[in-house]
Amino acid sequence: MGDRLRTTPAGDFDYERHGQGYAVQRRTDPRIAALVQQALGDATTVLNVGAGAGSYEPEDRYVVAVEPSPAMRAQRPPTRVPAVDATAERLPFDKGTFDAAMATITVHQWSDTEQGLRELRRVSRGPVVILTFDGDALDLFWLAEYAPELIAVESRRYPKIDHIASLIGRTTEVTTVPIPLDCVDGFTEAYYGRPERLLDPAVRRSQSAWGFVDPTEHDQSVTRLHDDLANGTWDTNHGHLRTQPEFLGSLRLLVGHP
Repeated sequence: MGDRLRTTPAGDFDYERHGQGYAVQRRTDPRIAALVQQALGDATTVLNVGAGAGSYEPEDRYVVAVEPSPAMRAQRPPTRVPAVDATAERLPFDKGTFDAAMATITVHQWSDTEQGLRELRRVSRGPVVILTFDGDALDLFWLAEYAPELIAVESRRYPKIDHIASLIGRTTEVTTVPIPLDCVDGFTEAYYGRPERLLDPAVRRSQSAWGFVDPTEHDQSVTRLHDDLANGTWDTNHGHLRTQPEFLGSLRLLVGHP
């Protein structure tokens, strides 16, 4: 379809303007990747939709990646296959082309999530694997105390887990994914025990949620966290998380079977 610059974003976040440096902060966490690999079963051909810079793509199978953003395609390392310029809502593949299809931390950004999920189900003759967040569980994370607008915005962005499950399979397994303390994939909950990291603008720029928060509220949220870390309030309330090996938050793995 050609490597062109889109005049408007394919989804709800403009990666052409705000996606630079994403691959540095958002890397594949091997423990989460192991669960994704297991969910793919014995599939040998895999479609990765909303593939971004290539996080969680299996390295031991034949992969076709789909990514509409040139900025994100440009960040794919040479060890990853070049991505096809297409969107989830209009996949340029025949029915049942792949053994499995996957989409990791992307479905909330699609312009028509339901159509995109139906397309994944159409082109996969086996499992459809979705890694996403449960919007109804976002307030389990302490960041809700500091950035309530961010949590409210995110809860509206994420499709309901039950709705996703109904679209990707006749039967669908839903698993809460443990987030490790030293998680290398820099989504917000990855820093549940390392709150200072969220003070870093580069970290926040790799989390699309902040792009939907009013700039004044954004600054106030960061200031509140900075001050509570400086005066010890955060550690009084949440310091035990600094040594908690895992956090069961809103991260979910869904595996839909035909």
